[in-house]
Order: sequence, then structure tokens, then C-alpha cells
Amino acid sequence: MQIVCIGGESTVCHPAKEIGAKAANLARMATLGLAVPPAFVLPVGLCADIIGGRTLAERHLREGLKEGIAFLERATGRRFGHHGRPLLVSVRSGAARSMPGMLETVLNVGCTTRAVRGLVRSTGRPRLAWDCRRRFLERYAETVLGLDPAPFGARIAALTAEEGVASDRALDSEAIERLAGDEQALIEHGDDRWLEDADEQLEHAARAVYRSWMSERAQTYRRLQKLEHLPGTAVTVQAMVFGNGGLASGAGVAFSRDPSTGSAAPVVDLVLDAQGEDVVSGRRTADSAEMIAGALPALAADLGNVLTRLEREFGDVQDVEFTVEDGKLWILQTRPAKRTPRAALRIAIDLVHERLITPKQALERIADIDLASLVEISLVSADDPAVVGIGASGGIAVGRAVFDSDAARRLASSGDPVVLMRPDTSTADVAGFAVACGIVTSVGARTAHAALVARQMGRPCVVGCGGMTIDAAGEHAELGKSAISAGDWVTIDGDSGGIYLGRRETRTIRPEAELAEVARWRSELRESAGRRRRTRKSAAA
Repeated sequence: MQIVCIGGESTVCHPAKEIGAKAANLARMATLGLAVPPAFVLPVGLCADIIGGRTLAERHLREGLKEGIAFLERATGRRFGHHGRPLLVSVRSGAARSMPGMLETVLNVGCTTRAVRGLVRSTGRPRLAWDCRRRFLERYAETVLGLDPAPFGARIAALTAEEGVASDRALDSEAIERLAGDEQALIEHGDDRWLEDADEQLEHAARAVYRSWMSERAQTYRRLQKLEHLPGTAVTVQAMVFGNGGLASGAGVAFSRDPSTGSAAPVVDLVLDAQGEDVVSGRRTADSAEMIAGALPALAADLGNVLTRLEREFGDVQDVEFTVEDGKLWILQTRPAKRTPRAALRIAIDLVHERLITPKQALERIADIDLASLVEISLVSADDPAVVGIGASGGIAVGRAVFDSDAARRLASSGDPVVLMRPDTSTADVAGFAVACGIVTSVGARTAHAALVARQMGRPCVVGCGGMTIDAAGEHAELGKSAISAGDWVTIDGDSGGIYLGRRETRTIRPEAELAEVARWRSELRESAGRRRRTRKSAAA
């Protein structure tokens, strides 16, 4: 087995079927000279053998990790798990086709207590070092050890209450160090050598990512998206860059165009002093544009240039994950953006007008859309909503409120439309997404993985509803000053972010101008094909 190394002049592009789309695009960005942290890839071909527990595959896994870490140490000048200048890594999945949020990721691998001391010495930031340690413990416990994350969340909630702060973002370094110690105590049992063994952490994390291919949510997603032919995932191990080092750092996701409406304006969500999981998990709401501009004044221009370059390189709207470390922009991933059907139509037309793609390519991209039934739905009249969130996937949904995926499936089976309302929507809710006509969350951002899946499925979605409190166990919710129970009718507007009580009247409009242009493309292509046939017949005669 041969690993693939990404970074430096030796980067060679490989097909997505071998190393996954994520790694293939990383390599392509590296060859463009973009700031991409160095990485190495264990191939897709190893996935089935690791899941099957084959001895030779386990040996290949260990040898590949050893070779890859040596490459990263040379590329970064750091040592994995070392007490001097420690190297920490992320361990990520990557199939040949994008499956956002369906497979596992483990960040901050190699963050032993020796590495924590090394980070403190090399950065002068004890809070950063201990924050990496506690993040590693939380993710490793859930992903690798299979522990319930609830006790960890409860400890964070208790500590923030004790310290009198709103969230863990406001905890000082001493409190974060105590949190890491408390979380380690929740984990410790039996053989805990991995806690201080970076190599063992890495091996277990890589194995967990491979095995996540067979998780229930991943299998459900592949079935819904007709991706059951895919053979497995690759594992990408990448040097960590730190967005959690203060307000000159952060993690975010950007779309080169609006994936909900198709507008040519970029859509950017960033959480300052954070790591990528804070954004894509949907557990945090993005910081305001004003706050970001004040903290990182050069980011908008730098990121805008990258988005334009990537869109032209790949010839499609891009979904880009990035980290800012002490003001420096790093690109961690790019992929074609999941988009609503109406956005797909508008984007295809705009890309033809901009000569990035041909009409034939545009028709291929919208081939799966039922253009005959494509409409834009809006409210006939809209008084003040009960609560307002952030529109993440456009359109109107009218249905009965439900508060978990099982309830959504039960009620939908009776023939009623349902709106799935959750405190924070996880990609584990993908089965609920499939039967819901709309999705609402109390927290989260437009760029979270759950919002991506909602757009891909064409479901109106509203996130970040700060005025909404959900009691899933009690099957009721508070929407501002109003209350609803399971089964009550609600209306959501995925464009404005408004949530309304009851069933609201809607109207539909067909995008006639755009549909006429598509019809013209088809006519011109038929005429062109006819001319070619006649020319061939004349030449043959």
C-alpha cells in the first residue's frame, strides 16, 4: 500500500476514486499554491479490509501512518506528540463523492499532556493548549471510545455556570485546564495508555474513521442519495492549524455563491476563537459580520480572492472550509456546493453567461431537477413571525411540528407534512430530514453540515433561532411569547428565517425566464446535432 503526500513541490494529483474527493481537491489546491496545511492520505482501497479486520490491512495501516507522520514532521518542522514543538493532526474521512457530516472526524490528535506543555512553551498560550486537549478528549471519547457525550456537555454547562460566563468560549485558561482534567476523569478506565501515546491515538482515530463508513447515518445517506456503489472512504491526516488561539483566529465555511438562492454574492460564516467542528456541527451560531471585520479586517478580501480563483479552477460553485490562525488564512477543503433546485438553475445559467461552463455542461448539471414542477413559493401575506432565525435553505414549508426524527417518520407515514424542529440538528437526523417538509434549529449557521444536507434535499431550513426553546422530551417548544406542542401547525420561511404559528396561505411563481433559456439551450443543441448528422451523411455520400 502506498500513501499519498500533499504539500510542497512533490504534490501529485490523484483521482478521487483512489484517495477521496476531499484529498484530491486538497492536492489540486496545493498545486495552485494556496495555503493548504500539509497532509497525507490512506487510500479508499484500505477501507473494506480495515472494516473486515484483515491482519494485512492492519499492518498497512500502521506502516502508512508511520510513513505519513514522518512526512508531516519534515514538512512542518514539528514532532508528533513531542514536548518541544509538538505536531497535532486532524484525522478526516473522504469518499469519492461528498457525504457532508456523515463520516467521522477527530481533531487535535497527538495532544498528550507532554504536547500540551510543548504548546504552552512554543505559543505562550496556555488556554490554546488546554483547549486543544479538552477538545481532543471530547471528540475521541465519542468517536473512538463510543462514550455518551452528554456527561461532557453537562460538565461544560456546570463549569460555565460556576464561572458565571455565557459559554465555554469565555472560560479562562485555568478553567479550561480544570475542564480537561474533569473530562479525563470521565474517560479513565482500564487500559488508558492512549491518553499519553500519540501514535496509539492516531491509529485508533484512523480506524474509527474507516469504520464510520458503516454507521447507520452514513448508510442511510448513501441509500437516499443513490451512492450505494461507493466502495469506502479514504483517511486524510493533516497538520492542525489553530483557529482557537484568540480573536485574531477562527474557523469558518464559505460558499462562492449563495447555495439557497443562487445569488452571485458569497456566503460566509465564521466563528472567532474556534475550531472547524464548532461551525460545521451546527452547535454554534456564526459571529456577526461587524465583529469579524473588526477582528480580521483583511479576511474578506483574502477569502474573496480565494473563492473566485477556486470557482474558476473547478468551474462550479465551491463550498470551502477554512481556518484563520493569527490572521493567516488556511484552506482546509473545497468541494462543489450542495444547492437547492432553484439555486442550481440560477447558478447554471449564470455560469454559462460568465463562460465558465457551456450550455451542454449546464444541462448535465440540472438533469436531475424536475424543471416542470420547479416553482418559487412565497407567503401571500406575512405579519410578524413568532420568532426569526437565519434562513439557510429557501422556500416555504407548512406542516405539523415534531421534535425528533422518530416522531417525524411516524407522523409523516400518516400522510401529514411535518416540520422537524430541533435544538441543534445533527447529520444523525438525516432520516428525519428525508420525511420532513422543513427543518428548524435553535442554534447553528447557514453553513453547518445539517443545512447543507437540507439544501441538497430541497428542504426549507431555518437555523439559529435564538428566540426558540425546545423541550424534545416534553414534545413542546416556546417560540418567543408563544407555545406549541407536537402536532401543531407551523409555517417556516427559509428565505427570511421567519417562523409562523398555524397554516399560512402561499403562492407559487414559476421562473419562466430561466426555464425559457434552458429550453433555448436544448433547442440549439438539437439543431446543432442535426446539422452534424446531415454533414456526416453528405460526406458519406
